[in-house]
Amino acid sequence: MEFGWINIFGAIIVILMLIPNIIYALRNRDEKNRCGSRLMNILEQIGRYGCIVLMWLPLLVWKFGFPSVFAMLLYLIGNGCLLCAYWIIYIIYMKEKTKKRALTLAVIPACIFLLSGLTLRHWLLVGFALIFAIGHIYVTLKNTD
Repeated sequence: MEFGWINIFGAIIVILMLIPNIIYALRNRDEKNRCGSRLMNILEQIGRYGCIVLMWLPLLVWKFGFPSVFAMLLYLIGNGCLLCAYWIIYIIYMKEKTKKRALTLAVIPACIFLLSGLTLRHWLLVGFALIFAIGHIYVTLKNTD
């Protein structure tokens, strides 16, 4: 399966990941970022926005698609399971915030971006996923201390 210039599945995944984040941001408007490292905050944002764009847009990719049926199934089933886990943990986290749940909510999106990049052979997405993972996990740990 190959995509044209847009990956609709990737766009849907991004939208489904953003919905709980938007709800959380609206309910917790006065919550401040307590991470004092400007570098890590910048890395997190570069990784985040890079991944969001590259999930649906095949920048610098010669052939945007899956190398095999297995890779496509891994992409669909793996991301589906990760998204379900993300939503369930978000619902539980909204009822009772813990450091473990916050960290899980930081790791799952990084796994989604990484899985997507690897299965699509989108190496730029893989790179941004790693940058996002490092920044997001660090910032989350600092915000839950």
